Amino acid sequence: MKLSRKGISPVRLEMTPLMDIIFLLLVFFIYAMMSMTVHHGKQLDLPQSSSATVEMQEAVSITIESDKGGLRISVDGGAAFSGVERLQEILTEKKAKAPQGKELDLQIFADKTVSYQSLYSVLDSITQAGLFRVSLQATLQEAP
Repeated sequence: MKLSRKGISPVRLEMTPLMDIIFLLLVFFIYAMMSMTVHHGKQLDLPQSSSATVEMQEAVSITIESDKGGLRISVDGGAAFSGVERLQEILTEKKAKAPQGKELDLQIFADKTVSYQSLYSVLDSITQAGLFRVSLQATLQEAP
């Protein structure tokens, strides 16, 4: 007796469910990585800006607060110190430890109460350390 193979279709592997799973895993890992980002500074009352954007790159964090006698500065959440001379020393050391050809990115988190002159003293110290990629951080201003 001869069996007919016309009614039997070839085996197919459906790709749509596999692609759904891959995209689900991709979204999961992106979300997991975003939740693992850590700001190494202190919580400050940052100024507001309507054009503030979120940067997704690794950078050196400099936190500046007003103190009774002047400024209190910390780098990457380390011990706070006063005086821009120490800041210049720390940044020069970090620049020396950076991989060859890679320029350090700096993010400055300055409290609202820090004076304009004090902020410029810090910026001068950064420039004297040989670093030029600086961004001032702000919080996004809510639309009225």
